[in-house]
Amino acid sequence: APPRRARQVVVDVETRRPRFTPSTLAPRRASRDRTEPNRTESPRGAIEPNRYLSRPNEPSTMVADASTTVEVTLSEARGAAKTPASEEDDTTEWTKTANVFEYGAAANPVMAPIPVLVHPASLHETGDTRVIPFDINDCLEIETHCTSPNLMASFARVRVGESLDTSAVATSQAFYVIRGAGVSKSEHGVVSWGEGDLFVVPNTEGVVTHTCVESTMGGAALYWVHDEPLMDYLGVKPHGKKFEPTMFKRERMLAEVEEIRHAATEGERNRLGVLLGNKACEQTKTLTHVLWSLLNSIPARTVQRPHRHNSVALDLAVSASANVYTLMGKEIDATGAIIDPIRCDWTPGGVFVTPPGWWHSHHNESDDVAWVLPMQDAGLYTHQRTLDIRFVDDELALHAAGKIRGSAFAVTNKQYTEMVDVGAQVPHGKVAGMKRVWSVEAVDEAEENGKAMKRVASYQAIKPQGAAAIEPQ
Repeated sequence: APPRRARQVVVDVETRRPRFTPSTLAPRRASRDRTEPNRTESPRGAIEPNRYLSRPNEPSTMVADASTTVEVTLSEARGAAKTPASEEDDTTEWTKTANVFEYGAAANPVMAPIPVLVHPASLHETGDTRVIPFDINDCLEIETHCTSPNLMASFARVRVGESLDTSAVATSQAFYVIRGAGVSKSEHGVVSWGEGDLFVVPNTEGVVTHTCVESTMGGAALYWVHDEPLMDYLGVKPHGKKFEPTMFKRERMLAEVEEIRHAATEGERNRLGVLLGNKACEQTKTLTHVLWSLLNSIPARTVQRPHRHNSVALDLAVSASANVYTLMGKEIDATGAIIDPIRCDWTPGGVFVTPPGWWHSHHNESDDVAWVLPMQDAGLYTHQRTLDIRFVDDELALHAAGKIRGSAFAVTNKQYTEMVDVGAQVPHGKVAGMKRVWSVEAVDEAEENGKAMKRVASYQAIKPQGAAAIEPQ
């Protein structure tokens, strides 16, 4: 018999079976039974390669000549078949944008600091109907217009009888009425507002049209904050709405503060105000999923001790007499006083910036109550568990005990405290319709006390909206 023609066979090293590709099959006449599985005859009599491949669960019927066998992975064989030889490789071009840094030198990169600046009330007290942006992107070395890296704050002045359209590519927009009364119309509906009211709208495709009905100083003034800079940084546009349009009336907010003022409390409150929350943000308890706001009052002749947080605060001085101010600085001394502070005096209707991570205290040396409304991106920070708000007296107590903490959760969140004290076992599997929960139980121990506390993991059915709580199983 004539010598058998040698064939090159690709062997899949993962399955140890021969695999045949167009480049490895040599045409030959079909001499076997044409009814044999996986074999068809081409017009020229050659076996069609794609029909000759072995199925995953079937042994190959062909035997490879060891002298002509090439072992490669199946992915390599497929890749070689799919990539034309003439196709250009972009690897070199891609490497041109790669940077590699030494960790110690680049872990805390030098960046433009967020400055303490003021947007004075005089800007919205006179002039035409217009938007007056608090744009400091040049200070921050950020291309998009912004007041902080994630937020843009502006005044909107609307003369009596006139209208003003505002728009933003944002997931959240907040409007606080500094002065005047009027209506705002958008795709979400029509809302009436007066001095001291605050309302928020979600993603808005069109404009929000504000019309002033009456006001002093010839026109209404709104404090407008939104998160378009965050969207621009991420290179995204909002999709859908994360919450419903929400209105906070002045009367309700003041009533809540008054109730807190007269409530019996233990010790002295560092803050006397109300957080403004949204029903769509029940876990974070924030204005929206990005924005956070607080209506805070400082009684006459009082000082609110220093605190700090990782979010930037864009503070609106709602009401203040002379000698009301905020002190800010990076460090505190052993008594809790801010070292080398910057003093920022409050001007009613003006906005000032509080940098992230800086200690700041509020001082009211007047005989009247002062009010401030900070706007922050702390809804986002709270969701990420990175807000890390700290109060100076808590830090001093820890320092006196020889402790330095990494997260404020150790003091402010009971769950974390118990988890550290007792220890936790996380349930291994995630179960549909259930959430993983922990409970603290007493168990027998071979010790003198007889009992020890252990944290036990279990599952709890997710409570339907509005339904009663279901006991853990």
